[in-house]
Amino acid sequence: MGVQGIKGIYVALITPFTHDQGSIDFHALDEHINRLIDAGVHGLVPGGSTGEFTALSTEERKQLLEAVVKSANGRVGIMAGIGDLSTAKTIDLAEHAAKVGADSLMVAPPFYDAPSLDELRAHLSDIHKASGLPIVYYNIPSATGVSLTTAEIASLSEVGVQYLKDTSGNAPALTDLIFNDELSSRVTVFNGWDTLTFYGLAAGAEGSVWGATNIVPELSMKLWEAVAVRGDLKEGREIWKKIFPICKLLESGNYAAFVKTGMELRGWKTGGMRKPYNMTKSEGRTKLATALRNAGVSIDD
Repeated sequence: MGVQGIKGIYVALITPFTHDQGSIDFHALDEHINRLIDAGVHGLVPGGSTGEFTALSTEERKQLLEAVVKSANGRVGIMAGIGDLSTAKTIDLAEHAAKVGADSLMVAPPFYDAPSLDELRAHLSDIHKASGLPIVYYNIPSATGVSLTTAEIASLSEVGVQYLKDTSGNAPALTDLIFNDELSSRVTVFNGWDTLTFYGLAAGAEGSVWGATNIVPELSMKLWEAVAVRGDLKEGREIWKKIFPICKLLESGNYAAFVKTGMELRGWKTGGMRKPYNMTKSEGRTKLATALRNAGVSIDD
């Protein structure tokens, strides 16, 4: 699938581990990818926050992407998460992603020490030149410390950024990037904040990079079809009423842990979280089970 296919519901993919967390569980990964594709998702985003990329070695990140590309087998788009702490490390991952068949690169700014705008632009430019792939700028200020204005985000189109995954939680900024013709003509917007998914799609975002789809792929695609395809906001609201409590819970704690817990409630094994993080327990797990039941989702608890 070429870059023209970057639209719709892209799953912020989990990374399943073997039971002892010693390695990536490639069998479980393949099963999950086929489950998602059978549900109708448009693309996969391995190696992002939901995929616990900071807990993976560089070699594991490459192996993960290769396995995802192989399992998808050209059926959906692949947006490779390649954010890292230096330009050299990120370029290494970018060149590998281009070589093995990714369609685009999701790049979070180097975190811990936030780069300036000029440093960020040079970083992205180098990545784009090295890979030749379009960049999806991962806007997540809460994790990176990099907070850009909408005009600054749009200006990144000059250094290879064609798309935006907006995980700022800033609905007015998201709206400006969608409705302002000068901005929207430069960068195509994907919503990346779970509890704003309905609003983002209704406002005209080209899609959503969405971790909750790991748990409720069927409902995710029903929402897309109702709101983005048919423009049926009444039906969309009814579907969103089921999904919203789930999304709200995912954002209330360790996001990846909640997503994996939700999958295991459905009987889909994940291997748990890598240390130091744990799966969601007690009250959080109970609330998530209730939200899933209320949404009409069968669980194996």
